[in-house]
Amino acid sequence: MKPKIEMVKEEILSSNWYVLKKMTFKYQKRDGSWETQAREAYDRGNGAVILLYNREKQTVTLTRQFRMPTYMNGNETGILIEACAGLLDKDTPEDCIRRETEEETGYRVTNVQKVGEAYMSPGSVTEILYFFVAEYSSHMHTGRGGGVEKEQEEIEVLELPFEQALNMVENGEIRDAKTIMLLQYAQLQGLFRPVSKPQHILIAGPYRSNTGDDKALIEANMRLMNETALRVYEMGHMPVLGEWYALPLMETAGSRQLGDEIFERMFHPSAVRLLSFCDAVLRVGGPSRGADEMVRTAEAKGKMVYGDLDEIPVLA
Repeated sequence: MKPKIEMVKEEILSSNWYVLKKMTFKYQKRDGSWETQAREAYDRGNGAVILLYNREKQTVTLTRQFRMPTYMNGNETGILIEACAGLLDKDTPEDCIRRETEEETGYRVTNVQKVGEAYMSPGSVTEILYFFVAEYSSHMHTGRGGGVEKEQEEIEVLELPFEQALNMVENGEIRDAKTIMLLQYAQLQGLFRPVSKPQHILIAGPYRSNTGDDKALIEANMRLMNETALRVYEMGHMPVLGEWYALPLMETAGSRQLGDEIFERMFHPSAVRLLSFCDAVLRVGGPSRGADEMVRTAEAKGKMVYGDLDEIPVLA
């Protein structure tokens, strides 16, 4: 049932950093009577938080930094271990958490999965926090991280075994609510269970790039991708190349040479269409705008991107 509220007065008590307001209002109780109440509410905007996990290594990536409010309330060092988080500002939750992840941890993740949202301190703070998880791997690391110096951030990045992180919750070494919630989510949802289902993996590599349309070099590129596909198949998954679909389709459509109108109309677009039916992309070989496009498209669709065969779980 929606409560009946009549606002009486709104006062700004502080706007030094964010906004602290005193709200005086009339509230109709269940018995129908009205009561005047006053509450203070701190508005710092909404935020997002993410748990980065690596299924193969059985690890999570967290941060460690000084938090003054905890120092004021019993935390002798003021140091807190947390999942990466930040305020939305004017971004969407997804864009915010991608930005914060790279700034704080140095990982550039795109395939983020929203798992919930919550008011973290509804008695006094207006903030809604959006919760995400994302799988990370070594090829996503940009070499940066540690926070933004102009925002006075000094952040240490921690990579911990998942079981150790759970134990740290139990023994009180991890006391941050949002981090505890995400670690428990990972435990309940079995995020660290090995992949038991074969994946449909698109092999993305150079076809014409840097070949000058030399047939021998193009054949070498195809041989590399086909050999990679065989390795993926032997690992228990189902590989596919965009070329396996595009080349016979283009020939049937009447393409006569590389780069003609039919080639341009069908080669890359068919691979993009194929990607909708795949679970992941494996990027192989040298520079290729087409292969990089497949990676970007896969990331935008929330699919896993592998940078090396060693990152793919072995099922067979």
